[in-house]
Amino acid sequence: MRSALVVGTGLIGTSIALALSRRGIEVYLRDADESAVRTAASLGAGRTGRPPQPVDLGILAVPPARIGVMLAEAQCEDWARVYTDVGSVKALVHGAAEDAGADLSRFIGGHPLAGRERSGPLAARADLFEGRPWVLTPGPTTSRDALNQALELVSLCGAVPVVMDTDEHDHAVALISHAPHLVAALMAARLENAREESVRISGTGIRDLTRIAGGAPELWEDILSANAPAIAEVLAAYAEDLSAAVDALHALGGDDAEAAKRGAADLADLLRRGNTGQARIPGKHGAAPASYTGVPVLISDRPGELARLFAAAGSVGVNIEDVRIDHSPGREAGLVELMVDPTVADRLATDLAAAGWTVQS
Repeated sequence: MRSALVVGTGLIGTSIALALSRRGIEVYLRDADESAVRTAASLGAGRTGRPPQPVDLGILAVPPARIGVMLAEAQCEDWARVYTDVGSVKALVHGAAEDAGADLSRFIGGHPLAGRERSGPLAARADLFEGRPWVLTPGPTTSRDALNQALELVSLCGAVPVVMDTDEHDHAVALISHAPHLVAALMAARLENAREESVRISGTGIRDLTRIAGGAPELWEDILSANAPAIAEVLAAYAEDLSAAVDALHALGGDDAEAAKRGAADLADLLRRGNTGQARIPGKHGAAPASYTGVPVLISDRPGELARLFAAAGSVGVNIEDVRIDHSPGREAGLVELMVDPTVADRLATDLAAAGWTVQS
């Protein structure tokens, strides 16, 4: 690949352009929003305007509902030899492209599974896709050239290619991304009119659960609309489990001992299923999930304190596998939980305490 055209200079499009530009690819940028495309260009993502001749790869980083028509238009005007997209749904895109009369042999669907809560070109990062899955959905007529260019794009961005068919992809993202976003939004919406006293004592649990609810509503409206049937199917199953949980809790609060016993069993079964499902999520570097032990350390909220703590752990030869931070609501302090191999947890706690750190038991 020597040249590329990125159409759409939001977070994903600009991040791709930055990654390609860093690798010496000549990148051209287009966007209906002149301010966005100028911003992306000023960041070093590429140059504005139409390329003087067809580029090797056209990357359509626009909302899913617009990709099909834009692909047909781009092919008519000969913007690139082959094309891919970055839409988070694939069946709609492929169908719309076919309806618009696009040449599907010169197109391969794509979806990098990376993002941030922030949007727009100023949130873009050249390393956004490093180590992340990037799904490619070739159709029955996809050319070898289109596949090879897409694979090179994934490699240049540092991502990991995963090949799926369109329906399989859409059901997968409904389960692991789209439905969870709605569930997070539903839970976060409970906080909108909650009493201040309740919100003030929020901790890492509710923060982790609702983090993705901070995404741009306009973007997510497009995504959810484009994959509505698959998301509805997942949420219908959620609703059944939620209804069963409500019934179980009502039974536990009632006077019928037998009903309470059944309710407790139903809740226990749901929690066990949750444990089993959570354990299937890939762990570090995509390997099987590992079990870590937390070493909780109280630190002050001052510059350099977290770096000092990490250095202290490193100095005793302990690798930190993960970290969680819970900020104190009433003090300039936080509780940092260092997740480490269970075999070294006690030694780390002892060594940190001996070095003057406040380690909670």
